[in-house]
Amino acid sequence: MNIQSMRSTIPLRETPSKYTGPARRFPSEGFPTSRVPRPRAVEVSGPAVRALSPAAVRLPLLALTVAGLLLGLASAWAVVPPGGPLRSWSFSDTNAWTDDAGYSPISFTNLTSTTLGDGTALVVDSTNPAWLNFKVVEQDLTTNLALDQGSVIFWVAPTSWASVSQQGSGPGAWASLLQVGAYPANPGEGYWGLGMDPAGANLYFAGQSNNGTGGTYLSTPISWTTNRWHNVALTYSSSNSSLYIDGALAASGSGVQYLPGPQAVAAGFYVASDPSGLLQAHAMLDDLATYNYQLDPVTIAVTFQSQSLPYYANPMNAANMARLPTAPSTPSEGAVFDAVTGHGDLQFVTNAAACSNLDTVYITNVSCQPVAGGGENVFFTIGGGSNGVAYDVFATTALAQPMVNAQWYWMGQGYACSRYLLPNVANSAVFLILGTPLDSNAQGLTDAYQLLVCKTNPYQPNSSGLLYGWDVEFGLTPTQANLATQDPEQDGLDNLQKYLYGANPAVSLGFSVWLSSPSGLSGLP
Repeated sequence: MNIQSMRSTIPLRETPSKYTGPARRFPSEGFPTSRVPRPRAVEVSGPAVRALSPAAVRLPLLALTVAGLLLGLASAWAVVPPGGPLRSWSFSDTNAWTDDAGYSPISFTNLTSTTLGDGTALVVDSTNPAWLNFKVVEQDLTTNLALDQGSVIFWVAPTSWASVSQQGSGPGAWASLLQVGAYPANPGEGYWGLGMDPAGANLYFAGQSNNGTGGTYLSTPISWTTNRWHNVALTYSSSNSSLYIDGALAASGSGVQYLPGPQAVAAGFYVASDPSGLLQAHAMLDDLATYNYQLDPVTIAVTFQSQSLPYYANPMNAANMARLPTAPSTPSEGAVFDAVTGHGDLQFVTNAAACSNLDTVYITNVSCQPVAGGGENVFFTIGGGSNGVAYDVFATTALAQPMVNAQWYWMGQGYACSRYLLPNVANSAVFLILGTPLDSNAQGLTDAYQLLVCKTNPYQPNSSGLLYGWDVEFGLTPTQANLATQDPEQDGLDNLQKYLYGANPAVSLGFSVWLSSPSGLSGLP
């Protein structure tokens, strides 16, 4: 997917939604079964959507049954704060650990890197002393870190701990994220820093002058889990300070009143550790940038949105693959059994103008709109396809290779030449794809649903004797071993018996011994 091309074509305004419910974290279930012509797979290639040739289809089973456009919500914006940073660190140089302008650190030791975020990220997590130390002011008088007024923004994730509130033990000691000097300050030095308490329960921004006076400017509670990325932005001046987490204001406090002395400033600042190398963050840190002015709240929020996709959609980091909530659905018991049907969470907006029916069905005219609470309203049009055919929209928060290995969720059904709203999407990265109603094995679930959600073979029947669609309708897992012979209600009837006689497997029918002919075989009369 060419994200840059998508960014240049996605409009940022749309008619406001009337949806006022809580931010959704997304769903799963369903898909219809009537037979329609099979569409070809599609890919994004700049602003146009084009059909793939058979030779280009790398997933032949999926290509026969699903078609769509992948959308990364966070890629809809690109933001560069006005004035630019004093300095930035993408940590792509994992040998010399230079900054993005090529300036070398004063010293470093016992550092490692990871690819669990946006490319490579710094890891400071060692049983031995570890630090990364840069100058506050370079020899050419360019400033790396402004101490009296400015902003610092970066991404951070614990690597070997979780907060006590998350049943973890925290970093186990006071842990530094960014620091000048030491606290409590050595005589004649002072302190300036942002750090965490041993339980991983709070962030603190504090300072101390070289005469020993000091204080905490602000603090905010946190509840973090291992490998889960967070965007942290700190702004400060002589009159106020503010801390933002994941684009939202977390705390406000007093201004910077206490600055470290020349000795501490000359020793430089430390990233994710302190001068001793012992008060480590035990975390991975990436995309650090410093400014000599206070970033405004909108810039911080949009920066979080614009940078979040590679962090939250990294398929190698399961901690960031948030589960999507399941859309509501109903089974259709018509001439063709459909286990899951209905509009789900999709809201019809309007009929699309100048829309033509084609063999290929695709998603087009995608836009997204920020809503209160940090979610996004996602608008899109279903183009092509056939009139009167319900196409299913699936979503995932993280892609995988092959595509069927990702965890997909059913959002609802929509029709060709119609525009829809998926309201208040809370995930930072969401990918959408369409599926057709083809059901090759007549199991009450489409091929697309079986491939994407159930992870079953859409070209073979269920060898257990159950119907895959029946499993899904009653909340069972089709791939569970020995599902047919299980008796979850302990009423003497296993799942296969209840399926054959039209009973609900989740309802106890009372324990009885049923006899049929020939005598001695368990069954229903």
